[in-house]
This record gives sequence, C-alpha cells and structure tokens, in this order.
Amino acid sequence: RRWRATTRSTGTPRRSPATGATAPGSATKSVLLAFQSIGVVYGDLGTSPLYTYSGTFPGGIRHPDDILGVLSLILYTLILLPLLKYVFIVLYANDNGDGGTFALYSLISRYAKIRMIPNQQAEDASVSNYSIPEPSSQTRRAQWVKQRLESSKAARIALFTVTILGTSMVMGDGSLTPAISVLSAVSGIREKAPNLTQLQVVWISVAILFLLFSVQRFGTDKVGYSFAPIILVWFVLIAGIGAYNLAAHDATVLRALNPMYIVDYFRRNGKQAWLSLGGVVLCTTGTEAMFADLGHFNIKAIQLSFSFIIFPSVALCYMGQASYLHKFPQDVADTFYKSIPAAMFWPTFIVAILAAIIASQAMLSGAFAILSKALSLGCFPRVQVVHTSKKYAGQVYIPEINFLVGAASIVVTLAFQTTTNIGNAYGICVVMVFSITTHLMTVVMLLVWKKNIAFIAAFYVVFGATEMLYLTSILSKFAEGGYLPFCFSLVLMALMATWHYVHVCRYWYELDRIVPAAKLAALLGRPDVRRVPGVGLLYSELVQGVPPVFPRLVDKMPSVHAVFVFMSIKNLPIPRVAAAERFIFRRVGPAEHRMFRCVARYGYTDQIEAAKDFSDSLLDGLKLFVHEEAAFSCSQHTDDNDGDGALRAAQAAAAEEEKRFIDAELERGVVYLTGEADVVAAPGSSLIKRIVVNYVYTFLRKNLSESHKNLLMMTTYFSRSANTDAEIRH
Repeated sequence: RRWRATTRSTGTPRRSPATGATAPGSATKSVLLAFQSIGVVYGDLGTSPLYTYSGTFPGGIRHPDDILGVLSLILYTLILLPLLKYVFIVLYANDNGDGGTFALYSLISRYAKIRMIPNQQAEDASVSNYSIPEPSSQTRRAQWVKQRLESSKAARIALFTVTILGTSMVMGDGSLTPAISVLSAVSGIREKAPNLTQLQVVWISVAILFLLFSVQRFGTDKVGYSFAPIILVWFVLIAGIGAYNLAAHDATVLRALNPMYIVDYFRRNGKQAWLSLGGVVLCTTGTEAMFADLGHFNIKAIQLSFSFIIFPSVALCYMGQASYLHKFPQDVADTFYKSIPAAMFWPTFIVAILAAIIASQAMLSGAFAILSKALSLGCFPRVQVVHTSKKYAGQVYIPEINFLVGAASIVVTLAFQTTTNIGNAYGICVVMVFSITTHLMTVVMLLVWKKNIAFIAAFYVVFGATEMLYLTSILSKFAEGGYLPFCFSLVLMALMATWHYVHVCRYWYELDRIVPAAKLAALLGRPDVRRVPGVGLLYSELVQGVPPVFPRLVDKMPSVHAVFVFMSIKNLPIPRVAAAERFIFRRVGPAEHRMFRCVARYGYTDQIEAAKDFSDSLLDGLKLFVHEEAAFSCSQHTDDNDGDGALRAAQAAAAEEEKRFIDAELERGVVYLTGEADVVAAPGSSLIKRIVVNYVYTFLRKNLSESHKNLLMMTTYFSRSANTDAEIRH
C-alpha cells in the first residue's frame, strides 16, 4: 500500500536555498542583516587582535623585519582563509540556508545514502527542500563517487567520524573562546593597575565567565542582537587606533603587503618561523562562525559585513600594532593595550570586555546550534534543548552542555592562566575545523556541485596544504596546551560514537523483527484481545512495519484501541520540513482493523509543536488521509470501470463513515503508549562491546536522555498512558 503525505498548511514562507533568507530578498534587508550579523558572528574574529601578536612572539621579537614578515602572514592568511575560502566559496555550500559541519554532512547524505540508519523513504525526496537533481550524462564522476560512498562501509564511517570530530572541535572552541577572549581583555587592566597580580586577573576573568554562562539561557536573540552596536563601536575603535598608530609611529610597515617579506621571514628564522604559525593562525579565530551562523542571516549579508567592515577594520588594527611594535618591540607581550592612546584607554578597555563577552556568547550559541543538529540526526543523547528565540529557530540553549562547557572554560582559565598557553590549545581547534570543512567541501564539490575536476583539485590543494602547514606548526605545541582540545574531543567523540552505534544497532534489531502481517492478524484475532474505545498512539523509531514491542504490549494489556496509530518521528537531512509536508500516513492491515502508520518528519532545525497542536495536526491529517485514500481509489476505479458510479458512491460513503468513527473515538479519549527497551550486549560479546553497551550507553540513556520527554508532554490532556518493557540484545 502506498504512503500519502497529508496535513494542514500554515502558510509559512519558504527560505531560499541560495541565500538562506526568506524569498524574495532585498538590498535593504541584506544591509540590515549585515549590521545584525556584526553583533552575532564576528565578535570572536574582532577580538583576535588582543592576543595574536603575543601568541606569535612568545619569546620576543628577534629582528625588526620579523614584524613585517608576520604582518604579511596575518594579512594573507585573512585573505586566503576567511575571505576567499569561507566568504566566497564555503558559504554557498549551505543546506537550504543553514551552515556548519553537520549541514555539510546532511547535504551529502541527501545525495548518497551514507547514513547508518536505514529509514530513508521514497516520499522524502518529494519534500520541497530536498531538491536532488537527477544526474546527467556529464556527471558520471558524481555517480561514481555516490556509488563508492554507498558501497563502502569504511567511507561512510570515515565521513561520520570526520563530522563528529568537527563537532567536537567546535565544542572545544566553545570552551576556549570565552577563556582566551575574556582573559586577554581583562589583562589590559594591569596597564592602569600594575599592582594587580596575574592570579588576580585570572579570578576577575573567572567571575566574568561565571556571569557569562549564567545568562546563556536568555539566548543570542537577547544577548547578542542587543549588543550589535557595541561590536560595531569595537570595530570602529580598533580601526581608528590602527590608523592612529600608523600615522604616529611607522607607516612603512605597509610594505608588508609585499608577500616577499614572508619568504624573507622564513629564510631568516627557519624552524622558529614555522613554529610561529601557530600564533599567526589565531587571527582567524571565529571564522567558522560565519558558516555556522549562516542560518540566522544570508550569504549577501555575511559577504557585505565581512568585506566592507570586518576585514578592513581588523587588517588596519594589525597594521597599526605592527607599526607600534616596529618602534617598541619590547611591548609585544601586551601589544594591543600598550598601543592605545592614553585618552582612549578606559573607553577601549570597557568596550573590549563587552566585546569579549559577546564574542563568547556568539561562539557558544553556534556550538549549541551545531550540537542540536547532531542530536536530531541521532548522534547525541536526547538532552534538553531550549529554543531561546521565537524569531530564529536555530538559536538554542542546552543546559547540560552549557554547564559542562562553562566548567571546562573556568578550569582552563585557572589552569593555564595566560593567553599564550590557551592559544596553543585554541589554535588546534580552529585549524582542525578548517581542515574538516575543506575535506567535506571537496566531497560536496564532487557529489553535489559537480564542479570541474581542476577547480576541485585547486581548492583541495591550496586550502588543504595551507591548513596542514598551520596544523603541523600548532601540533608542535601539543605538550604546551595543545593536548587539551584532543582530550576534550576524544571524550565527546567517544560519547557520540557510542550513542550512535547502539542507536543504529537497536534500529536494525527492531527492523529485523518487525511483526509480519499474518502474525498481526492472528494477534488481533485472539479471543482474549478486545478492541476498546478511544485512539491509541504507539511511538516507535521504526518508520516501516509493526514494531516488535507491539505483541509485548498486547500480551501485557490484551486490548487494542478502536483506532490505533503506530507513530514515528523522523529527522530528515534538511534544515526544515514545511508544515504542509509534515505527516505521511499508511494503512496497516485491512480497513476493518483501523490501524495506521504515521511518520512525522522534521528538519534538524525544526522543533516539535506544542502538545495540542501536534496531536490536532496528526489526527486531522489522519482524517484527510482517509478522505484522499477514498478519492484515489475512486479515481483508480473510474479509469478501470468508467461508469460504475454506485461503487464510487459506496466508497465515498465508507470514507465519510470512517471519518465519523475516528471523530467519535477521539471524543472518547486518546492514549499515548511507549515501549521502554533495555539494551544489553549479546552473550559472548567482547569486553569493549560489553562496556560500551552495558555501561556507557546505559549511563547516557539514564542520565542524559530525554528521548520521549517532548512526546510525553503531549499526553498532558490524554486519558491515560502505558509502558511496556522490552529487552534488546546486540
């Protein structure tokens, strides 16, 4: 029997895949969004001048021309990675307007079946946002890549591993950004209060961090957007200070626009120049936020704000600092605050503190959004996700993660105490995310964009080689703090991999044991099984077949409701599913059983509706399905037996009768049923498998999982609920 998609339309405007904004866009709106993006996206990138030079020259400046070499490296790094790679290439790889590591993974998974859970349905491709064009005769390479990805389990595992590694690194970034931004901003107070010790500065930073993580629940919409003018003032200040330093000290540093100074720098310093790249790359911190936060804005807004405000301001600031250091090289440990004119110190210090807080807030918000996508794709335990903005669905807050990341940020600040040591760890997160994005982008170009192979090779070689050079440099400082993000990422990756592995095994276990039609008929025909009044909704993760928990339910409670719906909630690898395409229905067994299968489809940025709205939509969709099924049957019969009006009338009358029956049973009450499964490793499993399944997964499920909490909220007005226990062995 066929599936049919039915529900009510809400008239929600569609988002344009090309721009990520509600279509049609306008120049005025893009300018407004560009202004708003300054306060949300660029705080981290804008505060990087606080610590880049000190991280590049931890041992001081050896030669006056080293300043020119490093300035040239900074300028061309900003041009190559944030400007060329992200602003003009990566942003276009958005997934219907959303960006980030998981957006790239979901985009790839629509064009090739790389997901481990076999819940794809043909009807999914008909969703308006899915948009998969048929390969043409000129895209044999893309077909070859698709076949390779789908046939190779190792390739699918590798893609998934790279994706969760990127997510783990972004989470590490979320814990290090507040630490380095706030600590570097607060350190400036020692210019006016030299009696303060570094430990006292650290404790002031910890107090600000505690406050920062305490207000996360209010969300970016209230914390970030309200302070967009402050970030704009910050960029004006750093640009103005940079211009002042150029005029007041040494404007000849503009010679660094000549890339030959980079060559001379490496010739003069050799290995030390290579090691200093770990500090140079800090000038790009926060670049990934342009892509991760794309769903809140559009491509044009990001391009305008970065090209005309962010890049000129930051570049001018670095030039000004280089001009100052050319004259006062001994001040490299605190270049930013030393180079501020005396009259501007306190205003700049206050704005720097606010900018650091906003930068941290924006990075955390992006990390929460990326993790919520991982959660919706079955890659993380079902922790509580709080949507903090009614206007922007992608702005979320995760209490458990906020606590863990906040604790990690405070511990890092107390343990490392200086921005140089934190920078060693920070740089690894930044460059690893760059490299992962480059590899995923290469797959997108091969499979989705179907670009010329020369363009793809140039992209991979230029950006991949550049990022590898930076990565090898920063990894040399592994023992000086670089180990921290690896430890953090390994723990998070282990949790994500464990959850996803058992989740997939559980799905396959239940899929292999779906109830056959004959067994279902025999079950309902048992003399002790009664059909009781009301509507029953049984939740199952399976999107096809009768779940094996159903016979256990009937054994425990030998009754089945007069109208029974097997309900599943499935996340598609797209950001949003229109309300008009939310539900698909199918009849289970003969019509007299009045049993149905319903799959509610959501994108990874969608949120489940309020309890009553969801249930009303589902049951209205069920009645609409019955009506459309009868209409379809009538049309089929008309084609085969033109003129048999009596039979068509009888079918229409039967459909109306069934709709009245559903309404009557709905009045008698709705019962929500869930099956609770205990997952244990099969006898004879290896020690590692027993630890992973029996202990790690069980701990996560009992302490973090809220897999049915949203659904259980829907039972607030239902007549009763029931649980049935099951055991699953792997």
